[in-house]
Amino acid sequence: MMAAMEAPGITRHRRPFLAPLWLTLLALVMAAGVAWSVYRDATTSVVVLTSSGEKEPGTIDDPPVSAEGEHRAQRLAQLFGSAAGVGRIDALYVSGERRAQQTVAPLAELLHVAPTVYDAHDATAVAAGLLRGHEGTATLVIGGNAAVQQFLRQLAGTAAASGTVEPDLLYIVSVPTFGRPKVLRLKY
Repeated sequence: MMAAMEAPGITRHRRPFLAPLWLTLLALVMAAGVAWSVYRDATTSVVVLTSSGEKEPGTIDDPPVSAEGEHRAQRLAQLFGSAAGVGRIDALYVSGERRAQQTVAPLAELLHVAPTVYDAHDATAVAAGLLRGHEGTATLVIGGNAAVQQFLRQLAGTAAASGTVEPDLLYIVSVPTFGRPKVLRLKY
């Protein structure tokens, strides 16, 4: 006589079939969490570049800023002199030239911030380190024509169109964590 065959019951051996689905779902949730974390931590650093004011005519090597240069320094202080809120400058970088020092002085006084002085010959290295030290902030950099050109090349991969930086121009370089930098040119 033949014994009746019984339907197999659910055993432990069949349950692991759902494990790949659960593992896939867990991996997707973890990937979404990592993506959200990276997105939240992404920042944009803004670097404002300008050249030092016009020099006073003379024969000395490091001449002082002219009266027009002093006027531009005051306008720069008015533009960025807000101690808090929109338009706040978080850090100041200035070359060691007398004109650059005199250009940044009114703004530094308003903000109560001591500018970081850099050697104009090391502008490329300073520009490379600038973003690491001031990620997600707004920084103003003042220097001579060659230094500003080096900063533009290092931060944005470009140079001023005319090859010279006019004293009344601001180059606003927006450098995102991901993506390409953008440069705006503004006459002030």
